[in-house]
Amino acid sequence: MMKRSTLGGATLLAVALLFVGVTVLGNFALRGWRADLTQNHLYTIAPGTERILKSIHEPINLYFFFSEKTAGQLPQIKTYGVRVREFLEELAARSNGMLRLHVIDPQPFSEDEDRATELGVRGAPVGAAGTQLYFGLAGTNSTDGHKAIEFFDPNKEQFLEYDVVQLIYQLANPKKPVVAWLSTLPMGPGFDQMSGQMREPWVIYAQAEQLFDVRPLEASATRIDPDVNVLVLVHPKNLSPALEFAIDQYALRGGHILAFVDPLAEADPTGNDPRNPMAAMGADKSSHLGTLLTAWGVKFDATQVVADRGHALSVSMHQNEPPVEHLGVLGLDKSSFATDDVITSGLSNVNVAMAGHLEPLKEPGVKFEPLLESSTDAALLPVERFRMLFDPATLRDGFKPTGVRYTLGARVTGNVHTAFPDGAPAGVTLPAGETALKTSTHPLNLVVIADTDLLADYLWVHSQDFFGQRLTQAWASNGDLVLNALDNLAGSADLISVRGRATFTRPFDRVEKLRHAADDRFRDKEQELEHQLQATEQKLTALQSKGGDGKENALVTPEESQEIEHFGQEKLRIRKELRAVRAGLDADIRRLGTEIKIVDIVVIPALFALLALAFGYWRRRRRAHATGGVS
Repeated sequence: MMKRSTLGGATLLAVALLFVGVTVLGNFALRGWRADLTQNHLYTIAPGTERILKSIHEPINLYFFFSEKTAGQLPQIKTYGVRVREFLEELAARSNGMLRLHVIDPQPFSEDEDRATELGVRGAPVGAAGTQLYFGLAGTNSTDGHKAIEFFDPNKEQFLEYDVVQLIYQLANPKKPVVAWLSTLPMGPGFDQMSGQMREPWVIYAQAEQLFDVRPLEASATRIDPDVNVLVLVHPKNLSPALEFAIDQYALRGGHILAFVDPLAEADPTGNDPRNPMAAMGADKSSHLGTLLTAWGVKFDATQVVADRGHALSVSMHQNEPPVEHLGVLGLDKSSFATDDVITSGLSNVNVAMAGHLEPLKEPGVKFEPLLESSTDAALLPVERFRMLFDPATLRDGFKPTGVRYTLGARVTGNVHTAFPDGAPAGVTLPAGETALKTSTHPLNLVVIADTDLLADYLWVHSQDFFGQRLTQAWASNGDLVLNALDNLAGSADLISVRGRATFTRPFDRVEKLRHAADDRFRDKEQELEHQLQATEQKLTALQSKGGDGKENALVTPEESQEIEHFGQEKLRIRKELRAVRAGLDADIRRLGTEIKIVDIVVIPALFALLALAFGYWRRRRRAHATGGVS
């Protein structure tokens, strides 16, 4: 018996030592190994992110400022802070030492707080004392460049990976992106023949010049410079075959293109004649880029305008006339935007005028994703109805919604074919040793919007002159839409491929189902009791008013006094029953919580204990059988 006890103790000690040895060995042998077992693969970074991390050639310092103690007052922020820190640690672990992460908890009036402000991370006041909460990221590179995410908004959690990787990409590539800008509309500064004065550039064009290296592209151009990051095409009409071929070849090389086409561009100067204002009425103010868009898998009909009763704005056609609802001037809201795309997810409202619609041609290998859509209360109207329009109310004549949501803007990606299958057009000579591409060497990244008027100042910004300075105030998100698209397309194809992810915070689906079921179950009873209470109070009020004060009290009979007392008791009973019904709304949820606690605290441990006892009993029986029944 003593030998068996000694052997059992020695065996347990050996198993314990073996477990510790395996654990220590695993820490060294499996270092860097990771398994993401979350349902939405929250810690599995996108392939594009992997490639961007591998492309970093010089160290980048990341400073994660997070006021942990202050965040304790806000459970959602504290939980999200853990998610952000773990994600940053994951990126740093996969960067081969190129990302150096510093986690900082800035205390009030400390150097760390000053450092956060200096790097562009802002604090948010929390609580009655207004304690500053810092929850942002700043990065610096070896050339003194720095970028910052001012504050991690939990509502943008699905774009956490994109926002952080974009910051890293910009620090690794600090040069301003080059944007080639072709526009047949008068967007830049110049002389306005209609007014006879110098004109200011459109606000969106001026903003783009501040953020990017904008190079105007003339209509006479025959090539696209190889260092162009984004090609912008605004109202491209009457382009020469040579320029169309250059755009085609740029697209086949994996170009990033932002295109604005339009069935009716109000800013188009075609036909403008100060001596004959009516000349512009019949002028063709459309652009379609038809041959190229078709090659890129997009169909656009420049003869139709999307009329949308669900998003129609009221406009004044003439002075001293009341505004009229215009089915062609639309105020798109969040219901019209793609929520899973970084370009449109954060927009509040975008205004368009006489916009067309886009459709996919379903080319193999080409992905068409709507970004802007109409409501279902929409239909297509001929563009001619808008050219000579004096009264927008007439657009309602014969208007019949189709129930279709028309695509006003889309993202198109994939490998495409040339729009010039027979080679370069006449008059175009390729450089020595260069041949015309027939198919994509790299996937095309295209954002196309079927409206150009959204770029015009009058649809999204107020401007005023203040002592010779131009002050602007945006009242719509048109500018954000364009700058988001430029910002996204200006990155590498790897950055563009990083899309929205599932959120870390998951709703209690079963609790929500129980809540809805409880609401449905008790709502009818609650309404019935509410009606009874209302009727009882009316009867009670009528009887009490009959009694009144003074001599009129004598008019109340004993039976009526008894009825008043009865209705008073009935009123108390109904109110008590109402409280019980409302309390019952959460009964199932509390019951579920109790069941979960019982399962977690009692049932699961009991099952493990029973399994352990059963395993121990089985081993004893087996050992006893092996020793001939000796215990």
